[in-house]
Amino acid sequence: MATNQDTLNSVIEKANTWLTDVYDEETREEVQRMLDQEDKTELIDSFYRDLEFGTGGLRGIMGAGCNRMNIYTVGAATQGLSNYLKKEFAHLDEIKVAIGHDCRNNSRLFSEKSAGIFAANGIKVYLFEDLRPTPELSFVIREYGCQSGIILTASHNPKEYNGYKAYWEDGSQIVGPHDVNIIEEVKKINAEDIQFEGNKELIEIIGEEVDQKFLEMVKTVSIAPEIVQKHKDLKIVFTPIHGTGVKLIPDAIKAFGFENVINVPEQDVVSGDFPTVVSPNPEETAAMDMAMKKGAEVDADVVMASDPDSDRLGVACKNDKGEFVIINGNQTALVFIYYIITRMKESNSLKGNEFIVKTIVSTEKIAEIAQKNGIEYFDVFTGFKYIAEVIRDYEGIKKYIGGGEESFGFMPADFVRDKDAVSSCALMAEIVAWAKDQGKSLYELLQDIYLEYGYSKEKMKYIVRQGKTGADEIQQMMVNFRNDPPKTLGGSKLAVVKDYADLTERNLLTGEENKINQKITSNVLQFFTEDGTKISVRPSGTEPKIKFYFEVVGELNSREEFDQVEKTAENKIDSIMDELDL
Repeated sequence: MATNQDTLNSVIEKANTWLTDVYDEETREEVQRMLDQEDKTELIDSFYRDLEFGTGGLRGIMGAGCNRMNIYTVGAATQGLSNYLKKEFAHLDEIKVAIGHDCRNNSRLFSEKSAGIFAANGIKVYLFEDLRPTPELSFVIREYGCQSGIILTASHNPKEYNGYKAYWEDGSQIVGPHDVNIIEEVKKINAEDIQFEGNKELIEIIGEEVDQKFLEMVKTVSIAPEIVQKHKDLKIVFTPIHGTGVKLIPDAIKAFGFENVINVPEQDVVSGDFPTVVSPNPEETAAMDMAMKKGAEVDADVVMASDPDSDRLGVACKNDKGEFVIINGNQTALVFIYYIITRMKESNSLKGNEFIVKTIVSTEKIAEIAQKNGIEYFDVFTGFKYIAEVIRDYEGIKKYIGGGEESFGFMPADFVRDKDAVSSCALMAEIVAWAKDQGKSLYELLQDIYLEYGYSKEKMKYIVRQGKTGADEIQQMMVNFRNDPPKTLGGSKLAVVKDYADLTERNLLTGEENKINQKITSNVLQFFTEDGTKISVRPSGTEPKIKFYFEVVGELNSREEFDQVEKTAENKIDSIMDELDL
């Protein structure tokens, strides 16, 4: 087993290779500074491993070193992707890619360096002139007939991070077999293999003309323009939390016909330092706090936020006490699906070939709404690339009308093939107008959905276990759950176990065993009890975490009972956590 000294020696040896002329002067100086420091913690963190290009691309802290986001780790990813594209599309006269980036520090630098590398490999590049939302990058890949695309973003991670996401020709993040094949190409790349300087004539700067095409498509998401017209003065507070939504999301909401979008000036400042928040994540109350205060100040009908790359949205509305509260990602997806299906039924626009998609850890209420309305639904693994894969499988055969997951992401139309806060914010404003037209707030609309389809409460908890011992502990937890699942949960007998590692569904009450319909396996376990409780367990693919997703159901007979039913459900989830020693 390697000692700490062995690790340090290995790190120093690797760091010294970064002092050669292959690397620029700034990088060499930064590496030398870390080598000269008495405390070698920073040096070890920067060089103890290579930042891996995984199935979701790259994500890491920025800085010099092989375990950091910098022009060389980004360059290796782009060179590897270029090599793969040239093999995969060798039959084309011209291979084309699109590049976008968010507000993060170095995002522009990384995107320009990537453009140069693609061009050096003879690949045509469409590079956005400035920061743009991730969904617009997905859109432009399809609109311009590109074979691939990348966006430089670390989503809602803290300011020290940046990332690199790769897309395929359908505008979706890359799935198998291409994901694994690209990883293999990237692994082959050394710094001296990266061709940084390309033919600048192959790089075309794009901007406002694409924005207009994108916004025209966003307008097609509207289902009830006449309702919008009646309530065009709806008070909508929106914050981009310093990110890419600053221009296009207000423009999208206005394109629907709303005229009263109220901003949060301090958070309209585009900055990779995210000066007003600790974490730019709309799932967290602290990130939404300034917008909710503005909402209270102006008596807004709804408060919305997007994360830095505008793929996730956060929504807050007034509860029955007049306080602004965030509705969670499951509830957001539930409201979207309910509205889309209800409005399409009312307008007789359902043709019978429509479908929706949800992820397996998201609320089962979405599936129930679909089933009760005769709409086909698909369950997929976590990640919108799997939602996009279903759309691709049924292209031209079935019609996608919506899909989402519990982590504050929704995709209301298939001209984008990833989470889309631009279209979603505009559509959510329309839903609030629709509710208002019926004399309801968004909060009351959510309660009425529960009254019609039954109540559910969801909660997620994760446990962090660092290092190899932590990874072993997480692995052992999964083994224990598989070998010895709980007999009861929350006072209800365990009825069904789904194990996505071997795609087996076992009914413990009847002994029946079925195969789960998924293309690939995943290390996820699900437990369903007789009373409708659902618990999903999965180790994170990118962090030293194991995640537990809880959903319990209840009976709601009136809006007045909502608080009590919610409290009972929360207590039930807490007691199940205690049973599982969480």
